[in-house]
Amino acid sequence: MACVLEAPLRMSVLSEVTASSRHYVDRLFDPDPQKVLQGVIDMKNAVIGNNKQKANLIVLGAVPRLLYLLQQETSSTELKTECAVVLGSLAMGTENNVKSLLDCHIIPALLQGLLSPDLKFIEACLRCLRTIFTSPVTPEELLYTDATVIPHLLALLSRSRYTQEYICQIFSHCCKVRKELEYSLMGSDTGIAAALNPRLSHFFVPMEIPVNTIIRLLLQEEVPILLQREAMDQYPFIVSTLVSLPSTFMAPVKNESHHLDLDLREINQILKTFRSVLLDKIIEIATDNSTPIEQTPTGVLASYLEGPDHQTVLFNHGAVQNIAHLLTSTSYKVQMQALKCFAVLAFENPQVSMTLVNVLLDGELLPQIFVKMLQRDKPIEMQLTSAKCLTYMCRAGAIHTDDICIVLKTLPCLARMCSKERLLEERVDGAETLAYLIEADIELQRIASITDHLIAMLADYFKYPSSVSAITDIKRLDHDLKHAHELRQAAFKLYAALGANDEDIRKKIIETENMMDRIVNGLSESSIKVRLAAVRCLHSLSRSVQQLRTSFQDHAVWKPLMKVLQNAPDEILVVASSTLCNLLLEFSPSKEPILESGAIELLCSLTQSDNLALRVNGVWALMNMAFQAEQKIKADILRGLSTEQLFQLLSDSDVNVLMKTLGLLRNLLSTRPHIDQIISTHGKQIMQAVTLILEGEHNVEVKEQTLCILTNIADGTTAKELIMTNDDILQKIKYYMSHSNAKLQLAAMFCVSNLIWNEEEGSQDRQDKLRDIGIVDILHKLSQSSDPNLCDKAKTALQQYLA
Repeated sequence: MACVLEAPLRMSVLSEVTASSRHYVDRLFDPDPQKVLQGVIDMKNAVIGNNKQKANLIVLGAVPRLLYLLQQETSSTELKTECAVVLGSLAMGTENNVKSLLDCHIIPALLQGLLSPDLKFIEACLRCLRTIFTSPVTPEELLYTDATVIPHLLALLSRSRYTQEYICQIFSHCCKVRKELEYSLMGSDTGIAAALNPRLSHFFVPMEIPVNTIIRLLLQEEVPILLQREAMDQYPFIVSTLVSLPSTFMAPVKNESHHLDLDLREINQILKTFRSVLLDKIIEIATDNSTPIEQTPTGVLASYLEGPDHQTVLFNHGAVQNIAHLLTSTSYKVQMQALKCFAVLAFENPQVSMTLVNVLLDGELLPQIFVKMLQRDKPIEMQLTSAKCLTYMCRAGAIHTDDICIVLKTLPCLARMCSKERLLEERVDGAETLAYLIEADIELQRIASITDHLIAMLADYFKYPSSVSAITDIKRLDHDLKHAHELRQAAFKLYAALGANDEDIRKKIIETENMMDRIVNGLSESSIKVRLAAVRCLHSLSRSVQQLRTSFQDHAVWKPLMKVLQNAPDEILVVASSTLCNLLLEFSPSKEPILESGAIELLCSLTQSDNLALRVNGVWALMNMAFQAEQKIKADILRGLSTEQLFQLLSDSDVNVLMKTLGLLRNLLSTRPHIDQIISTHGKQIMQAVTLILEGEHNVEVKEQTLCILTNIADGTTAKELIMTNDDILQKIKYYMSHSNAKLQLAAMFCVSNLIWNEEEGSQDRQDKLRDIGIVDILHKLSQSSDPNLCDKAKTALQQYLA
C-alpha cells in the first residue's frame, strides 16, 4: 500500500521537493549494499531536525523502501539498524509523518525486528516504536493485537538500560483503562476513524454540520441511498455527520425561520436510529472484505473491547514483578519510566494496587520507596509521579486515607506543586492529582483546605501568566499563554473537590477574589475541559443552602448554566443537570426564573436519553421542580413527559430512575385540589403503574415509595374513590399491612388512615368496606405490636372507628 499524506499538505510538500531529496531515495535502490548503507546514513544526517526534509522523503516513497530493507534477511544488521534510526527520526516530525508510517504498517515490521539477536538493532526498533506509540495519532491497541508481544517486551527489559527506558515508556503510554479507551475511540472527532482503520483516517476531514442541516438529512429519502454507496469518498460525510450529531437534542430545532413539524421526541427517535445506521456503515467501510474479520482492524478492535483491558494484560504477564527492580536503577530515565508505568497500572485498579502495596524491593515495601521519592531533594518530576502512584493506590483502596504516607507526605507534596514558583504543567498536574486524592474523603478535604493557604493559592491560577511574570524565556511564555486554560481547568477541579462536603470550605472558596465571576466566565470558555471543570465546581458549591440563597442568586448563575445545557456533550450534561437539580430545590431563589426559561421541556428530553445518569438527573430535577409547585407547573410537567414516557420511566431497569420517578409522582400528587385534578385525567394509568410495581420484584424502598403514592391519592377528596373502587388495590394494601417489613406495614397503614378519616365525607362507607375485607382485624393485631411506630399508628386508625 502506498503511503499518503492528506491532500492539502501533499500538494504543498510536493512543491518543495528538491533534486537532492529525490537523490536520497534513489540511492536506496542502488545494487551495491555499501552504497545503500551510505545512502541511509546520509539520509539520517539530512533529516535530523529538518521537518521539511522528512516530509519530502515520505512523499517521495522513502518509507516503504526503508521498511523493505529493514525486513530483508539479506540486509546487514548495520543497514537494518540505520533504517530503524531513520524511521524513528521521520516519526519525530509531525503527526502526519506518524500517520504515513502507520499507513505503511511500520509497527508489525518493527515488532518483528525485536526478535533479532542484535542489541543495537533491538534498541533502534524500540526507540522508533517508543516515538510512534507516544504520538497521539497512534491507537494504543495496536500494541495488544498479537498476544506474544507483551511477554517478549518484558523479556527484553534485562537487555540494557535503553530497552528498559523505551519499553517502560511504551507501556506507560499504551496502558489505558477501558473507559479511557472507549472515550478515545468514540469521544473525539478522529477517534472512530483512526481506531477502526488508520488508513481511513486520512480521508476524514472533521466538519461542523449545522443542526438544521442534520435534521433535513434525516428526513430526506436520499440519505438511505447515500449510505448504500460503496464509494470511499462518502466516508468523510458519514463520519463527519456522526461526530456532529448531539446525543440528544435538548430544544426544538429551527429549520430556517420556523420550527420543524416534528416534536422533540420524534426527532430524537430518528436521531437514535440514524446514529446506529451511520456507525454500522463506518464499520462496513473499515472492514476489508477480502480478509477474515478477525484479522481486520475492526475485528481486532471488537475482540479487544470484549477482552481484558490494558492494565490486566500487563499485570497478568508479570509487569509488576519485572518492572519493580527498575526503581533502583542507576539511570534516572529508567527510574522515571518505571514510576510512570506503576502510576498507569495502579490507576483505578484495586488488583494492581493491592499487589503493589505488598511488593518488597531490597527489604523495603514499594510505598516506602515511593515516599522516599517524594522528598524535596528529588527532581520535581519524580516527586509528582511518586505522589500519583500513592494517590492511585489510596483511591483504589490499597492504602488507607488516614495513613501517614498520604496525610503527611503525599498531600503536602501535591499542595507544594500548586505554588506559583512551579512550572505551569507541574501546577496543573499537582492540582488535578490532589483533587483526585481528596474528592471522596471529607477529612482529606479539610486537611488540604488549610495546607499552604491552598484556597488562596489557587486564585493565582486564573491570573497566569501575569504582566509581572518572572518568565524570561520567550518560548516558555508562548507555551504558557497557549496552555493557561489548563490552569483554570485544574483550579476548578480542585475547588470542586475541596468544597464537595464541608460548608465552611465552600464559604472560603466563594469568598475568594472574584470566584463566582470566574465560574460564570468558565462556563462559556471555548475549551470543553474548562467548561466541564467549571460546571463541576458550580455543582460542588451548589450543595450549600446558604450559597444557593445568596451568591448563586446575586450572580444569576442559572443563566449560563441553562446555556451550557443546550446541546452539550453528555459528560457536561451529566454534571450540569446535577447542578440544575440543586438549583431547583424549593428554597432556591433560582427556581422560578429557571422555570420561566423553558426548563421543563429540556428536563423532559433528558428523561429520554440513553445515558443513565442523564435520565436520573432529568427525573430528579422534575421531582424537585414539582415539590410544592403550582397546578400549572405540574400540568406542564405531565404534558411534557406524556403518559407513555412516564410508564417508560416506571419500567426502567435502573432502580434510581424508578425511585426518582416515584418521587416525582408523589410530589405531583400533593395538595388535595392537585391530587383530584391529576387523578381525574391520569388516574387509570397511575393506578395501573402502582399495581405493576406492587406486584413486581422490587426492593423495599421502591414498594414503600409506591405505597406513599397511594397514601397521597387517599388524601384527595374525590381521588380516594379510585382506590375504594379497586378491589385489587385494596387487597394489596391489606397484604402489605401484614408484611414482614415494618416500613411497608407503616406505609400501608398511612394509606388506610387517610381512607377512614371520619371528618371527611363518605368516611362511614369506606370504614365499613375496609372492615368487611378484614382491615380492622389487622389493625387490632398491629395495636399490640412491639414496634412503637406500628402500635401508635394502628391505635390512631382504630380511634377513627370509635369516634
